[in-house]
Amino acid sequence: MLSYLLRRSLIALPSILGVIVIVFAMVRLAPGDPAVLLAGEFASAETVERIRERFGLNEPPHVQFGIFMRDLVQGDLGNSTRTRRPVIDELARYFPSTLELASAAILIALLIGVPAGVISALRPNSVADVTVTLIALIGVSMPVFWFGLLAILYFSVQLGWFPVQGRGTLAHVVLPAVTLGVSSTAIIARMTRSSMLEILSQDFIRTARSKGLRERVVTNKHALRNALIPIVTVGGLEFGTLMAGAVLTETVFNWPGIGRLLVDSILARDYPVVQGAVLLISVSFIVINILVDLLYALIDPRIRYD
Repeated sequence: MLSYLLRRSLIALPSILGVIVIVFAMVRLAPGDPAVLLAGEFASAETVERIRERFGLNEPPHVQFGIFMRDLVQGDLGNSTRTRRPVIDELARYFPSTLELASAAILIALLIGVPAGVISALRPNSVADVTVTLIALIGVSMPVFWFGLLAILYFSVQLGWFPVQGRGTLAHVVLPAVTLGVSSTAIIARMTRSSMLEILSQDFIRTARSKGLRERVVTNKHALRNALIPIVTVGGLEFGTLMAGAVLTETVFNWPGIGRLLVDSILARDYPVVQGAVLLISVSFIVINILVDLLYALIDPRIRYD
């Protein structure tokens, strides 16, 4: 397992390096002088020159990339041009909020999506199957911001069950997590149904039923367990997507997460923070995929990493 983890981490290095190159090029390829963008529109010529010297913008691109990598290895992502705080501190302040929100959203998606997909697969073309399929289609098609606004209007403004915005208590998490997890719930339900239908048509399922095993045992022990690999794969991809795609949800609910920090930084042209946020989200996505790979061996003992 350890050797596989090391190999998988080495394979991920080119992806991480690619992300770093894109993040580095992002500011340099933006229209205008990067030094002016970092210093601000109304900064003096002396300030712009100081910024240019500070970030090595007078140097050739390969030298600038070397300086960027050196600072990155040392954990130095620069300072925010908006708050003047180190970027690493800004990310450490906002990232736990996004992790909390995405974790709650994927938990809701798994708790609802998997049972819904199993019920749909056990009764294909029934009323339950059509209902689950219709709801899943609506969940995938519905814009997140629109669902969030409707949820606020009904559950917060009219019923008063949940806070309109902010973070702090469990009640603050419910509406943003449900809103963020709607699309993932629909996707996981559809994947569970498809995977279960394929497994239920296999010979070993017919053998299990012919042995007189109860349907619950056949479904949970034989069918669902063998159908979990694609479900876990989709769940892992959705978790990574939720981490990166929480921007709209965090904006609608005024949730102090990395997505809102990213939007605010883009609007303020705070490029050091934009670079750090994009890099952090990308690396998180890669790490989640590695963890999902490790889960395969726990789900299916036939999978070996030696």
